[in-house]
Amino acid sequence: MVPDMERIIESIVQGNQDTVQLLLSSYNTQYADCFFFNTEVQERKKQRRLEEFRKNKVRDVAPDSDSDSDFDPDDDKPDLLLREHLAAALLSFIGSQLQPAVLRVCLHTLRILSRDRRALGPLVNDSALLTFAHLGGITLPQGRPLQEKTTDAEDESARTHDQIGGGEASSHDEAAVADAQPASVSSAISFSISVGVAGAAATNSSPYHSSKPRGDGGQVVLARGKKDNREENSEEEEQEEDGEACRKEAMKVLCNIIYNSPRAQERASALRLLQGLWESLKRGIWSEEPPTDHFYKLRLLFLLTALRPELRLQLQQERGVSVLTKGLEQSLAVRWGEGHEVLTDRTAPPISREASQDVIEILKTLFNIAHRLYRQEPDEEDAALYRHLAAVLRHCLLLPCDGEDTLDELQGHTVNILSALPLTCLDVLLSVHVDKASYKCEGVNMDCVHTLLLFMDRRLNRGQTLKEKLTPVLNLLTESSRVHRETRHYLRQKILPPLRDVAIRPEQDNTLRGQLVRLMTHVDTDVKDCAAELLFVLCKENVRRFVKYTGYGNAAGLLAARGLLNGRRNSVEGHYASQYSSDSDSDTEEYREAKARINLVTGRVEAEQPDPMEGMTEEEKEAEACRLIGMINRLSQDQIIQPMGVTAQGRLVPFWGQMRSYTLDEEEEEDEEEDLNVMPEGRKDNQMK
Repeated sequence: MVPDMERIIESIVQGNQDTVQLLLSSYNTQYADCFFFNTEVQERKKQRRLEEFRKNKVRDVAPDSDSDSDFDPDDDKPDLLLREHLAAALLSFIGSQLQPAVLRVCLHTLRILSRDRRALGPLVNDSALLTFAHLGGITLPQGRPLQEKTTDAEDESARTHDQIGGGEASSHDEAAVADAQPASVSSAISFSISVGVAGAAATNSSPYHSSKPRGDGGQVVLARGKKDNREENSEEEEQEEDGEACRKEAMKVLCNIIYNSPRAQERASALRLLQGLWESLKRGIWSEEPPTDHFYKLRLLFLLTALRPELRLQLQQERGVSVLTKGLEQSLAVRWGEGHEVLTDRTAPPISREASQDVIEILKTLFNIAHRLYRQEPDEEDAALYRHLAAVLRHCLLLPCDGEDTLDELQGHTVNILSALPLTCLDVLLSVHVDKASYKCEGVNMDCVHTLLLFMDRRLNRGQTLKEKLTPVLNLLTESSRVHRETRHYLRQKILPPLRDVAIRPEQDNTLRGQLVRLMTHVDTDVKDCAAELLFVLCKENVRRFVKYTGYGNAAGLLAARGLLNGRRNSVEGHYASQYSSDSDSDTEEYREAKARINLVTGRVEAEQPDPMEGMTEEEKEAEACRLIGMINRLSQDQIIQPMGVTAQGRLVPFWGQMRSYTLDEEEEEDEEEDLNVMPEGRKDNQMK
């Protein structure tokens, strides 16, 4: 039987730790998998909507989700107030001397309550944030932070804003949740490579987290538990485990609060939480032994840099790229060879799940502070740093992982950072030693490029959210193919091999070429442009070759955007043309035999169709043409279609404008002739003279 919250609050006020532990343990068990606390209200409202629909056969607005925002806040107001009172009571309770087991169960309850952004009022203030930071092992720097607003009206306004609106965080909520499982949430703030901010939601017992203790990384001294008859060493180990569990629970609560409350994000920035967190992480990264308790600190660092732009800039100025690169090397136990080459042992066992999740958090934070680097021209010092990072990222791509999902996530975040680094610093991906087991092209190591190709293939076959999952790797392969001849040759062999079967349309093919051609007509403009750009670069921006492999119908979008519909290269758009080699495009024997019968629009050999004009006289053909012109004219006048023409520069323009100007010129000429014909005899002679 789950105890009611009023009874729990009463026992907390009385200060009976044993009773509190018993009641909260039961509460935590009941709500461990709960992320929406108004379940009964939801069910009642769904049932009421269903009855109204059956009665009226009309649905005003279909709900988009089961989130709290779909329901009237007043429906859950009593329970919401009780959750707020419970959170406030627990926050006061954990400030006293508690047994480690009691403190842990209290923090677990606060973690559950912190999932509901509407009930965060008591937890979103400086005192609460400082308490959780202290319990989590974060020592804030000395100094006077910006003062928090303390007037009653302002506090009430801020609390109402966080409870109801959710501010900026609420706008990310539905798009951010990437993987919600019982008792765990691992969410990522959606991003496109053009926007450049990757993000993730706060964690509640991450599915990637192991329950195995990671060691002591905090400074808070926790109260001793009850003694028993075991040896002193065993007692110390048990308390150490309890202390670590409490620190982790406190960090989970802090992550949830920061993610769910814009006000908490603002106060965390004012309290200089990032400085204390960063110093704690640096001590672990620069220590001789790898840290074992940094996962949730890394998660909090990621959240702060994802949600507060000024903290991204601050971390970048604190040499964040250099320190986090060192953290990657430490987590992966990197061994360096000559130059910018990381030695990869192909016989090594897969990286552990715990280590891979630490690496993933570092990669996400690195992207937050480095996503604008590709727009900059690095100096000599920065270029050396980015090449060093690119070499470590190459090692990340080639690592085996424990689980396919973990491998896909690790490689996905690695690709995001690689696509953000300056292109001039990516030469280290190819400048490595070639051995017998390596993929190679013209004597250059292609292991990294082959891994990227396999990664793109997996993303294509899974049919995931293409804009966020696929465009980074498409952009990376496109730009690498532009500047590295060997990369382009290797990708062309795999994606655009010599044509043999021309009996099916390119978009109906099941190969990589067919999948990319299908994306060229995707509804998302970014996805469509990225896929077309990759194929166009693999064709060395040659229009004839591009049409050959994709069909004119699929290629028309990119050609129209670049002004290449006339088939000639645009000198402005083709500024990379000089970097392409002059090797010829060899055709297979099968293609040469069928070339004359290929329909350039569809890109395949079409079945011969009977002549629709067969048996018609010239007068009938002319009448049919006039009827067709009349139909097109009516559709154009009704603005159902807009006929287009191609200019000498290869760009599409409205055909009506060209025809209209031509008609006006003809009318002016006819008017001049009529004026000459009706002119008096004398004047006409004078005009002729």
